[in-house]
Amino acid sequence: MDEPFNINQHVGQRIRAHRKMRNLTIQQLADHIHKSRATVSKYETGEISLDMVTLFKVATALQIAPNQLIDYHPEDTQVTTATSSDMLTFHNARKLYFYFYDGRYKRLKDGVIEISPHKEGNQQKATLTISVVTPNGRNSEIYYVGTVIYSDRLIRFSFINQYNRLEESLLYIFTPLELRDSTYGLLCGISSADMRPCAIKSLVTLTPQTYSDDLKSQLLLTKQELKESSKLNMLVVDNLL
Repeated sequence: MDEPFNINQHVGQRIRAHRKMRNLTIQQLADHIHKSRATVSKYETGEISLDMVTLFKVATALQIAPNQLIDYHPEDTQVTTATSSDMLTFHNARKLYFYFYDGRYKRLKDGVIEISPHKEGNQQKATLTISVVTPNGRNSEIYYVGTVIYSDRLIRFSFINQYNRLEESLLYIFTPLELRDSTYGLLCGISSADMRPCAIKSLVTLTPQTYSDDLKSQLLLTKQELKESSKLNMLVVDNLL
């Protein structure tokens, strides 16, 4: 697949995600930017490219910044100085997957983190997409932008919800240098559902996981964890699998 088509697909996927989050139909978005429904549909599938003026019109209609549609990085760009022969780790991965159990809806949820290869000082830009359940029961996505900082003992992500700038989420990944495919993390911040403080035990992985009872069991807080939390008056997540 050639590079231009990859870019078109990326932009199209971003348009579709933001449109659905705004509860807009393809026809409604088309009316906003004075294009046909068929044209907007082809924007979303990546079949045709957007010119700069149309890109800004789409961003304005979706109430987002244009760079939220074009945050694309070529697949062969390296995150760090690591070579392509290096083993994939939490320090050089371009994409991470994480999972948590939402007790309010009694279901597993997942997210994808994409990390920019370009450093700005001691940090890099990152985006986060989380699957959520809307009040009418449909699946949708919440899109965050932020930064990541690496250290030997901890990786820290800081994200802001692009639909509610007051909602900031922090994700901590523990023991990132150990050679493992997954590790526990702690996602904390303000819940987008009810705007309350929250801290969530999560599983962060280098490769996508299949939903299963075993995955769910890893994400549920155990009686021992709840007992220890009660003693300490705080939630502590063990990083051992």
